[in-house]
Amino acid sequence: MTAPESAAAPESEASEFRSVDDQLALALGAAVRPRPVRVAISEAQGLLCAEEVVAEHALPGFDQAAVDGYAVRSVDVRPAGQEPVQLPVVGEIPAGSRQPRRLQPGQAVRVATGAPLPTLADAVVPVAYTDEHPAKVTVHRPVPSAGYVRRTGEDVQIGDVAVRQGDTIGAAQVGLLAAVGKAKVLVYPRPRVSVISVGDELVDIDRTPSVGQVYDVNSYALAAAARDAGAEVSRVGIVPSDPKRLREVVEGRLLMSEVVVVAGGAGGSSGDEVLAALSELGRIDMTRVAMHPGSVQGFGRLGPDSVPTFLIPGNPMSALVVFEVLIRPLIRAARGTRNPHRRTVSARLLSPITSTNGRRGFLRGQLLRDESNGEYLVQPLGTSGAHLLASLAEANCLINVDEDLTEVTAGEQVKVTFLAQRG
Repeated sequence: MTAPESAAAPESEASEFRSVDDQLALALGAAVRPRPVRVAISEAQGLLCAEEVVAEHALPGFDQAAVDGYAVRSVDVRPAGQEPVQLPVVGEIPAGSRQPRRLQPGQAVRVATGAPLPTLADAVVPVAYTDEHPAKVTVHRPVPSAGYVRRTGEDVQIGDVAVRQGDTIGAAQVGLLAAVGKAKVLVYPRPRVSVISVGDELVDIDRTPSVGQVYDVNSYALAAAARDAGAEVSRVGIVPSDPKRLREVVEGRLLMSEVVVVAGGAGGSSGDEVLAALSELGRIDMTRVAMHPGSVQGFGRLGPDSVPTFLIPGNPMSALVVFEVLIRPLIRAARGTRNPHRRTVSARLLSPITSTNGRRGFLRGQLLRDESNGEYLVQPLGTSGAHLLASLAEANCLINVDEDLTEVTAGEQVKVTFLAQRG
């Protein structure tokens, strides 16, 4: 479905458009966080923790050497003058040793990094402070009590919260969970998103299009965008516009999704057919949103679980912009992200731009940084049409133009939204 943006209502009817903010509020209000599941910590990376993980073991679990050296009593290496101190070496403790050892006054024990300290030892003399003699070591510098020792519970004590509910589990959190002996953790799984392309003119990329046919771009591009947003994605692919078949496919996806996206389901007579086919599954509000590109779109909550369902234009450029503005924030909210929106900054425009009266513009741009003063600069890309997918591939931001502006001259400040970084 590739109905052009001009198929939407004329500018004189701008008052009939729903605002972008109102449409976004509807979408975010429908966000449903998946139920928590308990997974192995090796599978938890990138997910949000759904519990307060309280340490049942101290970290470290015993006093241990922080460096290779000699375990001593600190009082035995504090000479009255400046002369070195000699201590007999009565043994060696490697890392991982489970044999208890007791240190007597005036003695030293060779220890490896991570090795448990013998009883009575309260410090470790680093090898660099000694002559490394294997039988009677000479200590050239004193060390204080607890010097070069990792004390029991120094990192985490029993009862401490190791990972908090709502924290994103990254490499450090996985390591901390392992360090406190947590094999599994309760997490919020990634929201499941199903992406469907509708259109009898579409063919998959493993076939050669005939006259009047085009490749299915949307299911691939939108599936990639959903993964980038943090979703678990099912790319359903092409579904014919036959009402019965479309309804069956969508009904099936509603049972296994937190979000359903139907590209090619908005605009023109084909959009009417899609709307009619899905109306039996729930109410979809087909409306015109005061934005460009992608003004004509539908949104509703379908099926017994009221799954948020989007009908968006078939034009790939418009589809990706609608996804970025409305669907991505919903996915991020469903993940439990504290701020579901991308970062925005103010930037100085390097070339003039035009926008449609009464609609908020989302124009492709290249965001730059002036190294001399740190100022953001933005160069518009391909602003002459909504179909320029290649320009979106080059863009690293969207330029936001207010509804009441039709022209912005070079040198003026505009608000820009970061897109995913490349490279």
